[in-house]
Amino acid sequence: MRRLSPGHGGCVPERGQRGRTGGFAKWTRRFEDERDRRRALGDPDWGQRAALHPAVWASIQRFQIGEDGDGANLVGKADQAGDPDYGQAVRLFVAEEQNHARLLARLLAAGGMPTLTGHWSDAVFVRLRRLMGLRMELLVLMIAEVVALRYYRALRDGTDDALTADVAGRILSDEQRHVPFHCERLHVSLTELPRVVRRPVMTMWRLLLLAVSLVVAADHGPALHRLGIGRLRFVADVMASSHAVVSAVLVPRPDAWTSAG
Repeated sequence: MRRLSPGHGGCVPERGQRGRTGGFAKWTRRFEDERDRRRALGDPDWGQRAALHPAVWASIQRFQIGEDGDGANLVGKADQAGDPDYGQAVRLFVAEEQNHARLLARLLAAGGMPTLTGHWSDAVFVRLRRLMGLRMELLVLMIAEVVALRYYRALRDGTDDALTADVAGRILSDEQRHVPFHCERLHVSLTELPRVVRRPVMTMWRLLLLAVSLVVAADHGPALHRLGIGRLRFVADVMASSHAVVSAVLVPRPDAWTSAG
């Protein structure tokens, strides 16, 4: 779902963005601290064998595709936004996403399952994110991030497999930082729009999130059932969490979000 699409594209910095995205140095430090913590912790115990229902394996295969990619398109747009601290933070974010893809690939290997080369849902997200500038890139990316929060929580809590729960928990912890990071940058971007259109933009974002959540619930329904959550409950939980995202974008409180996560 969240492939970090290759290629820089023809992005032009949004009006007034250059030099106005200060404050992202703290995010660089947070990503670097987490990178150091991750290195000290080391990998999960890959010597364990993972045993899951085939529907769950199929679901993990599709999510693994979405975590993969080199992130060049997003990094290029971030650099053009004109804030070196933000550009560096985005590079560290991309590295975490790539680590998620690696962890899921290793988990699949522990269960004797192959990775996939592609999936239609990932291709759709890549095309959407290439359409416009950084603002559209982040709005589409945030849909995938919010859906992923609920999915990885279900994967962590809904299985008796220790290795799967460990991998899902690590990824979920990262996602809980990614969402406020993107919320803060989206707030900067939306301030470049007239005040009267900012809330309607986020209302449209929630409608698109609802549509994507319904598609994910249908596509991953058998796996969600095995993980103890029905399709409608999954969608309802995703939409409930979106209220906090909208609030954080319109009136940012990233520190409060991070402490609550």
